[in-house]
Amino acid sequence: MGSDTILRRAWRRLAHIVVTALAAVMLVGALAAAADAAFYVATTGNDANPGTATAPWRTIQKAASSSPPGSTVYVRGGIYRERVTVRVSGTAALGPIVLRNFPGQIPILDGTGLTINDNRGGFYLADRSFVRIQGFEIRNYRTANPSHTPAGIWVVGAGQGIQLRGNRIHRIVNTDGNAHGIAVYGNRAPAAIRDIVIDGNELFDLVLGFSESLVVNGNVDLFRITNNRVHENDNIGIDAIGHEGVSPDPVFDQARNGVIRGNRTYNIDASTNPAYGGSPSANGIYVDGGRDIVIEQNIVHHNNIGIEVASEHAGKSSSGITVRNNFVYRNDIVGIMLGGYDRQRGFIDNVWIVNNTLFENDRLRDGNGEVALQFGVRRTTIRNNILRANTQGWLISNPFTENTGNTVDTNLFFVPPGTTPLWEWRRVEHQSFAAWRTATGNDVHSLYADPKLVSTATPNLHLRATSPAIDLGQLLAAAGSRDIDGEPRGVGLPIDIGADEYWPLALAAAPGP
Repeated sequence: MGSDTILRRAWRRLAHIVVTALAAVMLVGALAAAADAAFYVATTGNDANPGTATAPWRTIQKAASSSPPGSTVYVRGGIYRERVTVRVSGTAALGPIVLRNFPGQIPILDGTGLTINDNRGGFYLADRSFVRIQGFEIRNYRTANPSHTPAGIWVVGAGQGIQLRGNRIHRIVNTDGNAHGIAVYGNRAPAAIRDIVIDGNELFDLVLGFSESLVVNGNVDLFRITNNRVHENDNIGIDAIGHEGVSPDPVFDQARNGVIRGNRTYNIDASTNPAYGGSPSANGIYVDGGRDIVIEQNIVHHNNIGIEVASEHAGKSSSGITVRNNFVYRNDIVGIMLGGYDRQRGFIDNVWIVNNTLFENDRLRDGNGEVALQFGVRRTTIRNNILRANTQGWLISNPFTENTGNTVDTNLFFVPPGTTPLWEWRRVEHQSFAAWRTATGNDVHSLYADPKLVSTATPNLHLRATSPAIDLGQLLAAAGSRDIDGEPRGVGLPIDIGADEYWPLALAAAPGP
């Protein structure tokens, strides 16, 4: 081969390398530009427009079908009568696709006049990843068809990195079936819906049938349900579910590795729900067959049931659940309910009920009290809680005998003056603190005394400086490092009983570790 031929081939190779490198640089630049892109939607726009601030799109669906990874779509205020299916995903490298309100404005996704003929509603995400939906009002998705289940936001399939933040969802209604405010169903396996955040939403005025206001169900892993307000609905407020057959593989059919933190659930009442025949049986927060979940720093009041941990399916369990640092007060049936409601249900195992403040629950005076242990309660620890009953006097009820390996200690009990305190253990009633401890071996290190809460009228369930709950608790890893207000628990010292760790004002203002 001649030297000229060798030289020409070398030049061709060099040219190819240069062109390839330039193309790669241009591609990276294009992807970076897409990642920084902003698009706009307005009621005055047109989907034939480029989606700029001056020439916006008309529909949210246009944005949900064509926005590239890393882009942000700003939706201006106004009413959008749509059912939006998100058909695009972001990426870990380039960032999420963000569908959000234009700052200072409220876009309203409204189902008035639309036909709900499937299991959809406002936003629908199937097998999507890295999408954030933020700042929408979602309302008026209604049906009377028992075969369809509308929701404000549906997330189904598998995926990761979904965020639902700061949305206001109401008037989602099924008058002859089921509905949800927000529903997350992991119905694939082994791939899960992973790393989902549901934060700062408000869900109210929902007509739900047998379904829940906010639910994660099936193959859902690493979820965070935080800082939401859920109220004025006719079934369960927040629910983490397993064993219902949502996942095609039973091994993965549990919502798991989650946190339910900083939420407020109130006025959740099933007594007007036709699906329950007038029975007041709706929980503020419920774990039904989930596992490895922390429920903390929530305020749960004026629901039918405050917080419940159970498994409705025989032979199946909820396990690894920690309920800590919550205010639970003035719920109708009970403050915290544990285990199955009959012997045909499943069981709970390795559950921690620690450092909660329970106040005047069982308003209907059914004899359930502040904490009720039902069927199949195993290896459950109840410590460091304040249980302050109403004038009925019931503190702990336990109408079943099939409970094993449970620990009840270092709690603080009290009933109003003139009221007889009542406990029940394995179907035997005890009418004094001494009798309770002697007969059961429970609460050897506990105290019966007025907890001296700031106010029993409002109520304000924080501790006064003179509270006997201060420094009375056992230092437990399960109690966490922060109380209901996010203030630090005592470091290296006995901690306070109840959800509040008392700090003088000067210390409370100090930064935590």
